[in-house]
Amino acid sequence: MFEIKIDDARYWRDCVGAIVSLVDEGSFNITKEGISLKAMDPSGISMVSFFIPSKAFSKYSIDKNESVGLNLENLNKVLSRTRDNESLVMKDSDNKIVLEFAGEKSKRRYKMPMIDVRKNVDKEPNVDFDANVEMVEAPLKDILKDASLISSYVAFSASKNQFSVSARGDSGELEENHEVDSNAIKKIEAKASANATFNLEYLENMVKACPLGSAISLWIKNDEPIKMSYKIGDAVITYYLAPYMES
Repeated sequence: MFEIKIDDARYWRDCVGAIVSLVDEGSFNITKEGISLKAMDPSGISMVSFFIPSKAFSKYSIDKNESVGLNLENLNKVLSRTRDNESLVMKDSDNKIVLEFAGEKSKRRYKMPMIDVRKNVDKEPNVDFDANVEMVEAPLKDILKDASLISSYVAFSASKNQFSVSARGDSGELEENHEVDSNAIKKIEAKASANATFNLEYLENMVKACPLGSAISLWIKNDEPIKMSYKIGDAVITYYLAPYMES
């Protein structure tokens, strides 16, 4: 049994929104330390890893560790109906999760069935990355929009002093270079130059939930999955995306 309360239901809505941008179902693992989830997207080329510590909740009561499998798209639809100034209590009852929203003078309750998730993921990819780039949220979103005018794929390249972006398609080519201490790049740590190409649609889905003005960290290695991570309040969201390899 568990009962968990968050004073601002919109915060949990935003966290789930970051997860459902890639995956449609998953298992929340609820422990004394907090709530975590690891899941692959249906295509198998991307993964999301999420953790929110118990301190982020105003009430956090669990009898034992729990694994709660849910249809995340349906959960996201329910959370999208969150009103301003509502709190949210989540608890389990008869193999269902109960969501109780409470405003100043109103309450409503949803019950959603727990499900057996198709494929559980226990570990994140183990990659010895060559470069770590810390960027500001808005410039990265702009970079991806620039690239989407040209192609469905974008190449990232990082060296000690520069982060470069390129895209090529039938309509033309894009080359973009950003140095450290620019408006976009906060820092670059590179033990070697790194370059890889990725699907733009997945990258755009990965960044869209990042809060305004937040920092986004990218880890890159030649022709290996990219790792992207940022925080939503106390929660940490991490994505992995396999590189695009021309056949």
